[in-house]
This record gives sequence, C-alpha cells and structure tokens, in this order.
Amino acid sequence: MLDTKFILGNLDLVRKATEDKHAANEHTDFKRFAELDEQRRKAQAENDKLAAEKNKISKQIGALMGKLKKASDAERPKLEAEVHAQQAESKGFDDKMQALALTFAECERLQDEMRAWIPNVPHESVPEGADSSGNKPVREWGETRTFEFKPKYHFELGADLKILDSERGAKVAGSGWYFLRGDGARLERALINWFLDVHRTRHGYTELFPPFFVTEKSLYGSGQLPKFLDQMYAAPEDRLFAIPTAEVPVTAYHRDEMLEEKDLPKKFCAYSACFRREAGAAGQDTRGILRVHQFNKVEMLKLTTPESSFDELEKMTADAEFLLQQLGLKYRVLALCRGDLGFASAKTYDLEVWAPAAQRWLEVSSCSCFTDYQARRSNLRYKPAAGGKPQFLHTLNGSGLALPRIQVALWETYQQADGSVVLPEPVRPYMGGQERISVNP
Repeated sequence: MLDTKFILGNLDLVRKATEDKHAANEHTDFKRFAELDEQRRKAQAENDKLAAEKNKISKQIGALMGKLKKASDAERPKLEAEVHAQQAESKGFDDKMQALALTFAECERLQDEMRAWIPNVPHESVPEGADSSGNKPVREWGETRTFEFKPKYHFELGADLKILDSERGAKVAGSGWYFLRGDGARLERALINWFLDVHRTRHGYTELFPPFFVTEKSLYGSGQLPKFLDQMYAAPEDRLFAIPTAEVPVTAYHRDEMLEEKDLPKKFCAYSACFRREAGAAGQDTRGILRVHQFNKVEMLKLTTPESSFDELEKMTADAEFLLQQLGLKYRVLALCRGDLGFASAKTYDLEVWAPAAQRWLEVSSCSCFTDYQARRSNLRYKPAAGGKPQFLHTLNGSGLALPRIQVALWETYQQADGSVVLPEPVRPYMGGQERISVNP
C-alpha cells in the first residue's frame, strides 16, 4: 500500500491514479482521508501537550511527597490535601489522554482501511489510456503461420485428437472446468517441467513448490484483498482461500522478515494451479479453454532494491520471452496503459501469443513491478549494505508462462493437414522423444 505521508503529499497524483485504474469507490474519499489525518494529528498534539503537563504535575507531586516525609504533624494535613488535589488532577489527565489515544487509534484504523483500497501509482513511463485500447506495442517477434488448408480452432483440435474434454469437465465441476487427457495432459506436464528447468538452470531462479491455499493476510499482502474478494474461491471454515496465482504465497514467503542487501535480488520460480471465479465473465470465450476457473502457471518473482527494480523488470520480461522464442511462437510485448494497469502494479508488460486459427492475440504472461506497494503490506524490508535505516523492498512478478493458452497457441500453430500437431523441439525430451500428437486410430 501507499505510505500515508506520500498520499497526503501527492493527493492529486494519487487521486488521478485511483481514477485512471478505475479503483475509485466509497473507500477512496481523499477529502475524508485528509480530515482523518488532521484529527489524528490534532489528537496526537493534544496528547503530547497533556503528557507534558502531567509530567510537570508528577514532579510537583514528587516534591510534595518529599516534603510530606519531613513535615510536622501540624503541616501534614495541608500537604496531604495538596498531594490528593494534584493526584486528582493527574488522574484527569490520564482520562483525557486515554480518550485522545482512542481517537488517534480510530483515525489511524480508518485511514488504514482506506489505504487498502487505494491502488499503486503508475510509473512515469506508463502510457496514458483508459482501457486495453491504450496499451502500447513495444516489440513483436516471429512469423505468422500460413496454411494450405483450413486450420482448426483449438477446441476442434482438442476434440479430434482426444486431448481435451470440456464436456466431462463441465459434468464433473460445472461450466468453465475441463479435462486434459492423453497427450494433452502429458504436454501440459512437459511444458511445466521445461519452464521450471529453464528458469532454474538458465535464468538463476530458486524453485519453490507453494501451498495452493493461503490466509487472508497473505492475500492482503500481495494486494488481492480486499478489492478482489469476489474473484476468490474460499474455504470459510478454515479461513483459507484458493490461490489465484503463485505470486500470493511466494510474495508471503519472506513476509515480516529483514533481508540483507547483499542477498538481493532474490529470484524465485514456482508452479501452481490457479483458481479464479471469473465473476462477471459469463459469455466470454466460453468455447474451449481460453477462460476457465482453474489453470496451471509457472510464476517468476523477484525481491530487489528500489534502485534496480525496473532493470529487473526488463530482465524478467526477457526471461518470459525466451520461452516463447524457444517454442517458436509469434508474440508481441505490450506496455500496459494506466487504465489497464493492475491494482498493485506500477508498470506492466503483457506478452501475447498469436493463435493463427482464431486470428487473435492471447495473453500468456504479465510481468509487473510493484515498487514497494506489496512490501509495505507484507512488511518486507532489507538492511542497506552501506548502513542506515532499513528500507522496504521492491517486488516484481511475471508469468513464465501461463497455461492453457500456450497449449491453444501451440495446437493451432503447429497443426498439420492430416490433423496432427507437431511438438516443438524443447518439449520433446519431456515427452519421451515424441515428435507429434496424432489422431488416435
């Protein structure tokens, strides 16, 4: 989340970010936020004033008590009366200070509730724009596949090759769920293993296998809650939520810890299933596996210093691009505009692959720098090597890569006239040397 001082010192900037990200609601009343801060500071100032006066009285009581010990019987009643009067006055200060402390705490609590709904401020390099139409192409790679036959859509290939069964998925779990079967299931597993191996051996990430359920605190730390509660699958009795992405548990891995600058950047990769209710998405991409409630993804995550975070974003994006290039898939990189930028993100690149039968771009990776937004929520800090006050880390994450849209692009790109699908060379060793998926006799 954003620091209170930053919000108050940059109200116009933060208000614009909130509006641009379509995050404005009853919780983002900046006038009310400023009023609460004024009340909080006023309560603190009054409390400090009373504390000083109470300290003065305490010293007077101490002096009277000293006199009382040496007083004669004739002097004692008057001194005792003065002590009791001073003690009563001190007690009055205690009551007022307690009330002020409650006011201070309540103002701070209400401000924290509001801060949880205020999004991160986009980096200055993020383009203007109200929605995805404002996203800016950065680069494009690969050739467009042409066919001498009518290419099939992924859901047709999946059915013909008996590698996708959406009907039984719906029978078992409802709309938006599916089965991969046979070589479709094997290819999914092969891709996941290859992604992880490349990130681990070539790109230097440490592999984690995370929990698929997390606490509310973990979701809050990565910025998923409270805003995206309606997208979550929950286990209420256990107060746990199914993860929407491995970003959530991996961001929480070092939560409430103090790291050393010499150990940065920390780089993690992790496979997980991802669960999203896709509330409000009914009717969109219902055929096939473009929009589903459960999908697999390999995630990359970095913890860095503020000085290196945007350089690390470029490297992370390149790591995701390397996989697409090795698979031979045509793709493009987009710089997301302010209106399409994620709630917690300061800057994001989307990677989209071309599905030649569907004639459309499919997002398979989103690489983001969150600056210190998630770190403040998760209390992720580091000790500077040069000494000085501990600093909040910068966090980054990216898909490397997301399935099943990679499968969609592979099936459609590498389909053959005989109905088979040629497998890209990098995954063949993970498929026992198999070179294509053929129609079963």
